Amino acid sequence: MNNNTIAVVGLSWGDEGKGKITDFLAQKADIVVRYQGGNNAGHTVVCNGIKYKFKLVPSGAPLEKDIVIGNGCVVDPKVLLEELDNLSKLNKKINLKLSSTAHVIFPFHRILDELEEKAKKDYAAGTTKRGIGPTYSDKAARWGLRIYDLIHPEMLKQKLKKLYEIKKDLINIYNPDWVSNINDIYEEYRDYGKKLNPFVIDTAYYLNREIDNGKKVIFEAAQGTLLGIDHGMYPFGTSSNSNALGISAGTGVPPKKIGKIIGIVKAYTSRVGEGSLVTELDNEIGEKIRIQGKEFGTVTGRPRRVGWLDLFNLKYTIMLNGVENIVITLLDALEDVDPLKICTDYKLDGELLESWPIQSELIEKCKPVYKIYRGWKKLSREDWSEIAQNGYNTLPEEMKIYLEAIKNELKVDIAMISIGPSRKDTIVLKEFF
Repeated sequence: MNNNTIAVVGLSWGDEGKGKITDFLAQKADIVVRYQGGNNAGHTVVCNGIKYKFKLVPSGAPLEKDIVIGNGCVVDPKVLLEELDNLSKLNKKINLKLSSTAHVIFPFHRILDELEEKAKKDYAAGTTKRGIGPTYSDKAARWGLRIYDLIHPEMLKQKLKKLYEIKKDLINIYNPDWVSNINDIYEEYRDYGKKLNPFVIDTAYYLNREIDNGKKVIFEAAQGTLLGIDHGMYPFGTSSNSNALGISAGTGVPPKKIGKIIGIVKAYTSRVGEGSLVTELDNEIGEKIRIQGKEFGTVTGRPRRVGWLDLFNLKYTIMLNGVENIVITLLDALEDVDPLKICTDYKLDGELLESWPIQSELIEKCKPVYKIYRGWKKLSREDWSEIAQNGYNTLPEEMKIYLEAIKNELKVDIAMISIGPSRKDTIVLKEFF
């Protein structure tokens, strides 16, 4: 195990607070790496009082760290350039390394994403319609275009023409009236390639070299483990492996060079999109938590579904990722909610299950088994910040009991606790760098 590398992964359906925790850890890191997903995954970072909302750029950017977008990502060049431009306007130095083998999202991917979602009807996954799935489909079909093609105009022209003809025929099945100009697309993307060219390198070689030289590296997952294509709640998820298992494939860094895996857990459960949420709170309590936790999507603005903390599915994702340390976020969002419930098991047809049933058809039929805990009173933002500065022992007693219950049930260590949006609202119980 390499002690200079750590991975930050979400243990639920995303939106666990990975951006904030990655930013916090990045203060002592040299490089932050995104290894999967695209601009369907938003993350928010508060740095020196400024709120940054990213979809593609890794969370180390405000700290002017080296940031890497690996080969496992799919890249919308327009979105990436907009985010880089926003950083430049804030006088941030951009140290981006963009994989030459990451795949490129085109306008027809976004159109197909929307049309396919409509065609699926009851089986729609609830995608963000950003073209992520169709781009990964092209990658698997081996006719997608990569960043390397984007920065070579003649190669781009030839390959784009072939792909465009295929996509035009597909789109016309759903929408016979659709028209587009391939020359306009080519010129737009050729210009994107010119602007991105200075950042393009072989990121696999770069990362392995830097790790071998002792650089401190954070691998930052997008979304959450339960959305993963192979080990998530299929088909209600994303098109990449949004877990620690995706790191090597998405970066070219071998498993032996990947150190500790840190799992990020929200103090309750949330998700966006379709699919079962066994502990869902479709009531006034859920609405209260949604408002206090500001549970609205960074990318879509959609209100997130919320529920009680589900330790039964967390046991599964902890096993899958090899997590020994967790970070619990948004504890402050549960203030003035009393009593609190924690799901410890599922029942299916009246019988306790041994492990989380990955099949969505089975999960729909499951019932939660709860343990009940006392809540804690409402505090001011200043009170929460003061508690964070004074440490774990000054937390409300009810919160400490809640945290101990989580720790004992999951059999992991709690490394950090987040009780607010900024770095100072973080209690560190264990150092990693």
